[in-house]
Formats: sequence, C-alpha cells, structure tokens
Amino acid sequence: MPRQYRFVSADSHLEVAPERWTARVPHKYRDRAPRRVVFPDGSDGCLVEGQPILINGLNLCGKPYDQYDVLGVSWDGAAGAGDPTQRLAEQDRDGIDAEVLFTGVGGPNLWRGIRSNDAYKAVLRAYNDFLAHDYCAIAPDRLVGLGVVPETSVDDGIAEMEHCAKIGLKGVTLNAFPSGRGVVTPGDDKFWAAAIDLDIAITVHVVFGFPANYLGPAAVYPKEPEEIGQAGNDVVRRYANYAIRGGRNAMQMVFGGVFDRFPKLRIYFAETQIGWIPNWLEQMDYTYERNRFWSERRLGMKPLQRRPSEYVREHCWWGFLLNPIGVKLRHEIGVNRLMWATDFPHSETDWPNSHKAAIEPNFVGVPANEIARMVAGNAIDFFKLPADRKT
Repeated sequence: MPRQYRFVSADSHLEVAPERWTARVPHKYRDRAPRRVVFPDGSDGCLVEGQPILINGLNLCGKPYDQYDVLGVSWDGAAGAGDPTQRLAEQDRDGIDAEVLFTGVGGPNLWRGIRSNDAYKAVLRAYNDFLAHDYCAIAPDRLVGLGVVPETSVDDGIAEMEHCAKIGLKGVTLNAFPSGRGVVTPGDDKFWAAAIDLDIAITVHVVFGFPANYLGPAAVYPKEPEEIGQAGNDVVRRYANYAIRGGRNAMQMVFGGVFDRFPKLRIYFAETQIGWIPNWLEQMDYTYERNRFWSERRLGMKPLQRRPSEYVREHCWWGFLLNPIGVKLRHEIGVNRLMWATDFPHSETDWPNSHKAAIEPNFVGVPANEIARMVAGNAIDFFKLPADRKT
C-alpha cells in the first residue's frame, strides 16, 4: 500500500548475529558458515573461514559519542542488532520512515574467504532468503533490504540477482565487478543487461571489491606497453587522481564503455560523501582532454562519445551522511542524484538524533523541495518505493 515518506535513510546496515540467519544454510555447508565468537571482555566477533576475526566494535554505535568503544561490544541488546520489530521502533525514535539495508561489515567482504564456491554461494543464498522472508517481510515498505550476489562468475551473479528479484528484494549490492575482478571485462555485459531486464536497483557500498580494487592495473587495455605498471602510464588510474571512494569505480565503468552499451543502467554508490565530486568531475574532464590522444595510440583506448563527467552525472547516484560542504555544491552534481543516509548503527550515525545532528546542519538555507529530493524523493525513485504521490 502506498505510504508517505518524509525521510528515508538510503544507507543503513543490518548488523545482526550470524546465528539469526545461518540456520538457513544447508546442513552440509553449515559448519562453513559465519559464526559468533565471544571474547573474555564481552566483545562479540564474527568468524569466517579464511578471514581474520571481525570484532563488532564501532559497527554497533547507537549511543552517545562519548560511549563509543571498540571493545566489549555485543549484538545482544544493541541498537540496530535486534529483530525487525525493534528496528521499526528505532526508525520511529529517529523520525525515519524507511531504511535501505546493506549487509553488516562482516558481510560479503568476509564471506568470500569461504574456499568452496558452493558453500560460499549457499551462505549468500541463506542471507538473502533470511532478509526477504524473515526480516523485511514484516514491513517491506520500511525495511528495504538489499541482496548480495556472489563473485564466482557472471552467470552465478545473474542467477542470484534473479532470485533476489523473485523473493521481492528491491536491489542488490555488488562487492566486485560482476566477473569478480577489479576491472571492467566484456563478460560483465550479461549481468548489466540482466539487471536492466529485471528492473532491479544496483548498488555499491562505498567501493567495488575492497580492498582488491586498489591493487594492480585499473583496466584491461587493448594494448599494454611494457611499462604500464608505472604510476604515470596507467591512464584509467590517472583519471581517478581527484576521486575518492566510489569515484574510481564509476570512472572505470565510463572508460570501459559500460554506459555507452547500457544507456539505461543506473548505479548507486553509498556512503561516498559528496563534497569531492564536483572537483573530481571537473578535473577528470581536463585530464581526459590532455591524455586521450596518447592513450588511444599507446593503449588502444577508444575516444568517449561525451565528456566523462556527463556519463557520471547521468548514470551515477551518490550517498552522503553529515556533509554540509557537499550539500552546498549539490547543483554541481545534480540534486536528483544525491541520497542522504544515517548509516545506522555504524559509528558515523547520529541516531537517535539524526534530525538535529545531521539533517538540520546539512540543509541550512536549502529550499524545501531540494531537501525533499535528497532525504526521500531520490531514494523513492531509485528503489521504487511504494510512495503516495498525492502527498
């Protein structure tokens, strides 16, 4: 049923104990599923095969700043770590009408440590089913869960994305390019085409494939000079000199021709902050004009049909938290491409005081219609929330 949304957090997290959902993992793989570890000081941690133990610490911070701590933090009784009924009450307490729910920090970044591809995919499927059937189902208009897709192959990613759409999830989160690599490859195109056909939201939490995307060349070049590994010669990395967070990945898609081949594709980079984006767009255009000729000769890079910044402004959405300077520069990016969020229950959150501590300082002097776009309207449109358009 349509509802009125005034404030939507476009980036919150489902930080729940793994035993809440790992019962859905088939028995033959369950001993390889994530599990809780409790330390003598009361700290909860998450143990995943092939990975160091993750301690909750600042991932559960629904409390005053002076009470944050990296030790002694448990899922039990913590804000943001309870059942969906608790979560709805926490939204009400913060004056938030809905949240887009990414996984917790101990999610896909760690799950890929599971060596068996079958076990790894079974873990992801169990989480997605828990998210859709056991958590968000209580209030799907307010608990907007994002599924996760495997990095094992493009076909596996498509299959899980199709499953997520079938069970009612409004979007999926990528932790790498669809092939599982840190660069755009031709094989990814099947995934982008399937995403458009499914009409499902594609999101990235901060960056693709952290930390693997920071290693090695930033692209697969048609030609590779012997010294391509030297810092100045990796032209795609050069184009990202003035970018942080998801900017490099957006730029990889631009120069990989993804948006030319898929003009309907849209992608949301959450928790990037936005103050850096205007400078990056300006400098990327300038840098492209200075480097596109030699990169075509030496690297086989085809000229773009438009300026790099035009692709980004059309196809990319960006998430921000408390970022007043970014809001001042909103028109240099596009008001309809920006989505505010609480990041609850991570340490960046101002819950349960988001209005006074984040919304008010963010939007001083901003017209009401522009505020409405950034705190709700853009998320409503991107995730296709059931909004009452009469209000």
